[in-house]
Amino acid sequence: MSFGVATSFQVSAANKNSQTAKTSKSSAKTTTKLEIKKVAKSSKKSKAVRTTVTRSSDPVAEARPSFATALGLRGQHDDLSLKSSVAMVVNQDTKEVYFEKNSSVSLPIASITKLMTAMVVLDSKLPLDETIVINADDIHIYRTSRLAGGTVLTREEALLLALMSSENRAAYTLGRNYPGGIPAFVAAMNRKAKEIGMTHSHFADPTGLMSENVASAEDLTRMLSAAYQYKMIREFSTWPDLTMVIAKRPQKFLNTNRLVRAGDMNIGLQKTGFINAAGKCLVMQARVNNTPLLLVFLDSVGTQSRFADAVRVRDWYERMPSGEPHAIRRLM
Repeated sequence: MSFGVATSFQVSAANKNSQTAKTSKSSAKTTTKLEIKKVAKSSKKSKAVRTTVTRSSDPVAEARPSFATALGLRGQHDDLSLKSSVAMVVNQDTKEVYFEKNSSVSLPIASITKLMTAMVVLDSKLPLDETIVINADDIHIYRTSRLAGGTVLTREEALLLALMSSENRAAYTLGRNYPGGIPAFVAAMNRKAKEIGMTHSHFADPTGLMSENVASAEDLTRMLSAAYQYKMIREFSTWPDLTMVIAKRPQKFLNTNRLVRAGDMNIGLQKTGFINAAGKCLVMQARVNNTPLLLVFLDSVGTQSRFADAVRVRDWYERMPSGEPHAIRRLM
């Protein structure tokens, strides 16, 4: 079965090659034809993001508290009245810390993990136009997905879906198709973490579904800064949406970050995350008042509060008088 790709954007030289990628012969009878029909940055006008939040009343969520809740971090007051249990604002250029809240506590980071996954994939120099197939192992790791068993996509497309739409099967198959499989991939993740100075972090799988994927907010600013050096991660993580044809049906994938879709912040890189153990999480690189800021929000309660916290930080920084804010400290 042939595999066709038609895109309206170009993200790297490797993307050119994906037009002619060959599908594995061994999977010819079982694979699903997948075609990107439309990938276009949204031209919609900027939308205001709601900054009011509500606390979840879901009894299931209450029955399985996050790690931060168990540690007594949730609900703590701070000067910006953020709803996130953990937060940090760092100047990307100077490493000056402008705001922090429980920034040294290592907590589950959910799908923020996928930034590390992307770096390991790109560091491997594996062919981005090579086709990989969603198999039974990928299905088992996460049962809710529009990437059905047998779906064929290139490594580059899997990377795009993992970063933009936080597709767990896409992330897992990237790790599974690494030389040595998942064990070797996880080992590479932890080596990379050590290399970039993430001393209070640990990775256990490529998706972030395992609560053993942990990091402190300070470590996450280091990961953000490292991931920002990869052009493809910057572009893929901030792509608003795309439509793919899977099993002869068009499927629209949206960016999981509503601030990206709204287009009212200058976001250079981002990743969201959620599992019960982590709560709602968000990390971003955003330019505010022409200053590149690294923003981390962990264990935020409510569906919109992590995005509202990012808007609060932006508004707070924009109101700063000339010469401020004063740094609390500088990251080493």
